[in-house]
Amino acid sequence: MTLVKVENLRVAFGGVTAVDGVSFEIRRGECLALVGESGSGKSVTARTLVGLTGEGARVSADELTFGGQDLTRVRERGWRRIRGGRIGFVLQDALVSLDPLRKVGKEIAEVLAAHTTLSGTARTARVAELLTQVGVPEPELRAGQLPHELSGGLRQRALIATAIAGEPELVIADEPTTALDVTVQAQVLDLLAELKSKDRSLLVISHDLAVVARLADRVAVLKDGRVVEHGPTARVLSQPEHDYTKQLLRAIPAEHTKGTRLSGTGPSPAPPRRAPGEVVVRADGISKSFGGRPAVREVSFALRAGETVGIVGESGSGKTTTARIALGLTEPDAGTVEVRGQSWTGPGRRALRRDVQLVYQDTLAAFDPRYTVAKVLAEALAVAGGPRRLRRERSVELLELVGLGAQHLARRPLHLSGGQRQRVAIARALAPEPGVIVCDEPVSALDVSVQAQVLDLLEDVQRETGVAYLFISHDLGVVYHVCDRVLVMKDGRVVEEGPVETVFRAPSHPYTQELIAAIPRLTAV
Repeated sequence: MTLVKVENLRVAFGGVTAVDGVSFEIRRGECLALVGESGSGKSVTARTLVGLTGEGARVSADELTFGGQDLTRVRERGWRRIRGGRIGFVLQDALVSLDPLRKVGKEIAEVLAAHTTLSGTARTARVAELLTQVGVPEPELRAGQLPHELSGGLRQRALIATAIAGEPELVIADEPTTALDVTVQAQVLDLLAELKSKDRSLLVISHDLAVVARLADRVAVLKDGRVVEHGPTARVLSQPEHDYTKQLLRAIPAEHTKGTRLSGTGPSPAPPRRAPGEVVVRADGISKSFGGRPAVREVSFALRAGETVGIVGESGSGKTTTARIALGLTEPDAGTVEVRGQSWTGPGRRALRRDVQLVYQDTLAAFDPRYTVAKVLAEALAVAGGPRRLRRERSVELLELVGLGAQHLARRPLHLSGGQRQRVAIARALAPEPGVIVCDEPVSALDVSVQAQVLDLLEDVQRETGVAYLFISHDLGVVYHVCDRVLVMKDGRVVEEGPVETVFRAPSHPYTQELIAAIPRLTAV
C-alpha cells in the first residue's frame, strides 16, 4: 500500500530551481533512499514532505500526497499535527537539533504531550521506554541530562526516540550517521532497520551508497535536482545504469580501491609512491590524563617521511588527544615526543613549530571569514619566514600544487566550495614546507566525489613533497585506502598496530575485529 506519492515535484528559491521534476513512491514498511551530493535536491525534497521547505520557496507538484492527504493544501496548523505525530524527522547533527538548554527527557516528552493523551506520570514512563527501545543505557539517568552531556551516538539515539515518540507512519532520516563512529553508525542503522520491520516507512537521505545498502529497499539517485536513476537497491549497486551513479560508486574508498585513484582524474592505478624515509616524529610511552581520568596511556609510534599512519578508534578512544600531543598543542604527563630527533617539549618546540602542520575537519571554522585566500596563505608564509616580495608568487605555486589557481586568491572562504576550502587548507599547511601534516578528519564533511578528489590530492602532494601524514579518521574505508600503517586505539591504549592490509584483513584484537565487521559495504539488503 502506497503511503507517500510524489509526482513531478518542483521547488524553487527565487530564480534557482532546487528540485526539478522529482517523482517517487514509498510503500508501507519500505525504505527508500535518496542519494546524491550537496545541491542535488535530496534534503529539500525531504523537507517538503513536512512543510519545512523554507520561506520564499515556490512548491508545485502534479501529486504530493501522504496517506492520501494532499500536502499542497496543508496549512501551518495542519503541519503541526503531521510533524512528530505522523512523520518523524531525524537530522544529521543531533547536538544542533536538540535544544541545548533542555534535558533530553523533556524534549521527548514534548512530542508525547503534543500527540498523545498520556498523563504527566505516564509520559515520564514512556520516555524511559522510548530511550530503552533505541538502545540508550540507564534511560532514567540519560533523560535527566542535557545533550552536551551525551556522546554523539547517544544524542543520535535520543533524537530518534524523539522522532518516533508520536508513533509516526513515516520516519525521515537526513544523513543520520555521517558524523558517527563506525560501530555507532552500525547500531543506528540497525535501529532504523528495526523500525522498518515494525511496518514503519523510512525515507533515508545520504550521499553514502555503502550506508544505504544496509537499509534501503530502493534507491533514487539525485543530481542537480533531478532523479537520474531509480530502482531496487541490489540492481542500482550492482548494475548502475547512469554515469553519475557509476561515478559515486567508484569514488567510495574501500579495500579494493587501495593503490588506485578515486576521482577519475589522472592515471589509474595511481603512480608508485616513494619508499618511507627517516623518522620525522617519534612518540615513546606518551600518557595524558584530564581531571584524573586517563585519556592516553603509554602510546608509542614512529612516523617516517613519505608515509601515512592512521589512528582509528571510537569517540573517547584517545586518538584526538594523541594527535594534539603530536602537534605540540597538549603536553603529555609522561613519555616523550621527538620531531626530527629533537625534543618536542619545552622551549625547543618553537624552532620546530613550522615542521608540524594541521588540516582541520571544519575548514569554514578554521579560516578567518574576513580573509581572502591571498591573506590566508600570506599569513602562513610570513610565519614560515619567506620574503614578502615572493609571497604572491609562492601562494600561486601552492594553489597550483593543490589544483587551484591565481583566480582563487581574491576569494573568501565562504565563496569557495567545500572541496576548494579543503584544498586551500592543505595549501596553507604546506606553506612552511613541513615534514608532517596531521590530518584530523579531513574529508568527513565532504561529499563522496569531493572526498575522492581530496584523497587523491593528498597522495599527489605526498609523492611531490615527501610529507608524512598522521591521519585521524572514523571512516575505516578511507583509512584503508590512504594509510600505510594503522594504530587502533581503545580506552587510551593502542590495542593493535601494523601494516593497514594486515590489520584490516586479519585483525587479531577483538575490538579491531568489531570495528572491521561494522564497516558498511556495498552489499544490498
